[in-house]
Amino acid sequence: MGGIGMSALALILAERGHSVSGSDRKLTPAMQALETKAIVLFESQVFNNFDHLKALGIEAPLVVVSTAIPDSNPELIEAQRLDLTIWHRSDLLAWLIEQQPAIAVAGSHGKTTTSTLVTTLLATVGEDPTAVIGGVVPCYGSNGHTGNGRLLVAEADESDGSLVKFKASLGIITNLELDHTDHYRNLDDLIETMKTFGQGCKRLLINQDDPILKEHFQADACWSVQNFETADYAALPVQLDGDRTIANYFEHGQQVGQITLPLPGLHNLSNVVAALAACRIEGIPLDALLSAVTELRSPGRRFDFRGEWQDRQVVDDYAHHPSEVQATLTMAQLMVQSGRSPLPRTPKRLLAVFQPHRYSRTQEFLNAFAQALVSADALILAPIYGAGEQPIEGINSELLARSIRLVDPNQSVFVASTMQELTGLVKQHSEPEDLILAMGAGDVNSLWESLSQQGIGGEASCSPAIAA
Repeated sequence: MGGIGMSALALILAERGHSVSGSDRKLTPAMQALETKAIVLFESQVFNNFDHLKALGIEAPLVVVSTAIPDSNPELIEAQRLDLTIWHRSDLLAWLIEQQPAIAVAGSHGKTTTSTLVTTLLATVGEDPTAVIGGVVPCYGSNGHTGNGRLLVAEADESDGSLVKFKASLGIITNLELDHTDHYRNLDDLIETMKTFGQGCKRLLINQDDPILKEHFQADACWSVQNFETADYAALPVQLDGDRTIANYFEHGQQVGQITLPLPGLHNLSNVVAALAACRIEGIPLDALLSAVTELRSPGRRFDFRGEWQDRQVVDDYAHHPSEVQATLTMAQLMVQSGRSPLPRTPKRLLAVFQPHRYSRTQEFLNAFAQALVSADALILAPIYGAGEQPIEGINSELLARSIRLVDPNQSVFVASTMQELTGLVKQHSEPEDLILAMGAGDVNSLWESLSQQGIGGEASCSPAIAA
């Protein structure tokens, strides 16, 4: 229950009056936040947890498991022995989606940010949506929220294909690119899965700028940041800075306003237009939305400023696919080059610290990662984070470093063999006024703690994150 998706579901069920219990192998911050909701927490996954529930008068609970739970899990084995009803987490989310009009946000990249932006706009204009998001929504300070409004906003994860169960009032697809090759055989397989998701939604909203979506999908509406004439909703950038984006906003070919976003980067502008379009389709007045745009913030771990260490600013980001890495680095370089930044100080140089996520993804996208990472001024690679995968012979961060040097022989790149060595390399090769950007979906986000625990760092900051 400590995961970002499961904890949101547990929170909403508890706030709706259900009796909820859950377990994880360690007490995560997400689980600690649930303790105030009268949720029974177990810090281990053992078969006799059901005996404890029985002592509390809970005889036959509905058991909900995530994809991360293996068949060998003792609790799952015991639930099967007791002949209890067992749902995948997607079954539970599908059930919640069926209870009220829902906006489900899918896509290879940007779905956490876009669903957060939709939620924030609705909350700001007084709609008070229920939200089930794979990241912390700043306006709620949580990844889950039980609202009193008409709508539910959910992030629809495509990693295991289970999003085909969701029958939303409005489906959104941000973009499509092959990923999760442990589940999808090829791009066609992913396209067919996403088509099934789209067909299950009453209405579908897609990104016209994405070539795969444009070629393969029929939608009720589309958005663009490139062309206002053929898109139902569009925003064309007027000015791109390191701390903001100014754009002219169009609906059905007509300019209806200008927006100034507190979020840099063309990819973020696209996410915002998607959110505006979704709200407009759901009948939210335009004037209210244009005013609410200034309140937009990104979810946690999306360009999340952690603090300062020896005159260096440390930022944490979730990017772990080549396209995400490229977008994040482009945004960071915009801050360096434009002289404008949402950080406390404008950085002078970009030091990227990247942790490859999964051996299979590293192998599949080795050259794409190399092409993306050369845009950093200097680069340090962490050991691959396996995420439960077995190592693949010859696939490691040193191989990625060699691929990077083939793309740009002048690129400064260093490889750490351990996370402890990683911290030492950051100390050795960073410079005052650097932006140290830690990217990945593994334990690289502990870099700030490792630096600050040396006794020569600053305090962590609660500055707003910037979406990537």
